[in-house]
Amino acid sequence: MDFEFDAEQRALAERIRAFAAGRLAPAAADGDRRERLRPGLFAELAAEGLFALRVPVAYGGRAASAVGTGIVLEELAAGDLTVCYPVLNAALVAGVLDANATDAQRARWLPPIARGESIIAVCLTEPGHGSDAANIELRAVPAGDGWRLSGEKTSTMLGEYATHGLVFARTGQAGAHGVTAFFIALDDSRVERARLRDLGSRAGGRATLTFDDVPVGRDDVVGAPGCGFVEVMRGFDYSRALIALMCLGAARAAMDEALAHARHRRAFGQPIGRFQGVSFPLVEHATFLHAARLLAYEALWRKDAGLDHRTEANMAKWWAPKAAVDACHQALLTLGQLGWGEDRPLARRLRDVIGTELADGTANVTKLVVARQLLGRENAP
Repeated sequence: MDFEFDAEQRALAERIRAFAAGRLAPAAADGDRRERLRPGLFAELAAEGLFALRVPVAYGGRAASAVGTGIVLEELAAGDLTVCYPVLNAALVAGVLDANATDAQRARWLPPIARGESIIAVCLTEPGHGSDAANIELRAVPAGDGWRLSGEKTSTMLGEYATHGLVFARTGQAGAHGVTAFFIALDDSRVERARLRDLGSRAGGRATLTFDDVPVGRDDVVGAPGCGFVEVMRGFDYSRALIALMCLGAARAAMDEALAHARHRRAFGQPIGRFQGVSFPLVEHATFLHAARLLAYEALWRKDAGLDHRTEANMAKWWAPKAAVDACHQALLTLGQLGWGEDRPLARRLRDVIGTELADGTANVTKLVVARQLLGRENAP
């Protein structure tokens, strides 16, 4: 049993940490105020190879491990959690396409993802269907040799920026087996985008997308008709561990600031870290973050080893965001009035990590998955 990264993983973490500190963190506050990712960011991420992480080498990618992808997202989040979303979506969707697409589709779709030319949105959530995603209503109506998409997707992160979307639509019967996944360009004039205003990750471009009779063909189907939810969604089975590391990376940065403040801020003639009321809460939150991080990396290690990782990934997803929110809150309280102002990143980090409590399933959704794993589906909710 080894709890250390190897030399290659350490070098990766150091490289991304330096990039995040030098290029992401300085621009994060401005992006949050303007509610826009800065121009040129996607090109910079592409130059660092971050869109190519889970793309196979044959298609211009880096074929990174799940653990390596987690390392990248954790370090990026310490600089700016919101910047993780385009990297996360590229990694997840590239894996889905590699596992389900034909050779011709892979050759057409994967190289532009690796080069950062295709910015991906996952179009799943609808106004009436969030957790109940298997019962989505966006329709794919047969038309000639293909379909036409009509309906609405909402809470689509990167919806304002995305050039392409993995769109889940109903082609058949009710339930999961009637859903088909399509990978399509979103530059069609019949796709209307309406940006949403958010508490956190304000630069992320979360949006509602309305599809008005958008034509799609059989070459746009990922996998097979009717297999979108059952087969394609399996490619996202480790995403919850990745999101856990994103919020933990942001919380680690908040804790680092609080610890530095506790060392140097003086009150009553001594550093405030010497008061148990300051130091003990920080110790508790550091412990929770550390334990959640180990759980998330265990899930990714199991993914790389070809082992069942659903329990660990879902445990990490319900616990890590809560631990991160609580840690960011305590960090803000440690700085007191200094932490409350928007001139420091603590308030923004707290707002951003709250979003990870919703992303890819709430705590109750992920606990349901774990309950069914531990008790058996027949004995669980």
